[in-house]
Amino acid sequence: MFKIYTKTGDKGGTSLIGGVRVPKSHIRIESYGTVDELNSYLGMVNDLCANEKISASLREIQDRLFTIGSALATNPDKEVKIKLPDLHESDVTWLEEQIDEMNEVLPEMRSFILPGGNLASSTCHVARCVCRRAERIAVAMQEQQEFIPSLIIQYLNRLSDYLFVLSRYISHLHNAPEIAWRARL
Repeated sequence: MFKIYTKTGDKGGTSLIGGVRVPKSHIRIESYGTVDELNSYLGMVNDLCANEKISASLREIQDRLFTIGSALATNPDKEVKIKLPDLHESDVTWLEEQIDEMNEVLPEMRSFILPGGNLASSTCHVARCVCRRAERIAVAMQEQQEFIPSLIIQYLNRLSDYLFVLSRYISHLHNAPEIAWRARL
């Protein structure tokens, strides 16, 4: 029987794909942990919005996030024996197409929008914020000379745009109000 616990991380270390041990505080662990958190929020958005088309798109994105997670969890200096999935430029293009399609039915934005309106839309905003954090960590990895494919940063950037538009689209589908931010003067 497969055991979920190994006890090998009890002292604060873990292994990357390829077997290299690093502390659990390593930026690479932080990066794929944040992508995993984002993936979990997307599962919640999916459960809350209950829309087949959105569900299919979110499942596709969740699959890409597992792809990104596997790349982030791999030590780039060590050859791995398993075949890992790849992210493609077409994945970014697909997000852009999804954004454009949703924007076609949305009213023009005339102000900043406060997160809210309904639970699915609000959760989508939380996912967007987690996505932005994942992107910031990915950029920090790059700045620290940790290898990270630039396509991952591009995908996360576009995904946060997608999640913003998706939150508006979900509100639209549920006839929920968009809450305009009115600056206090």
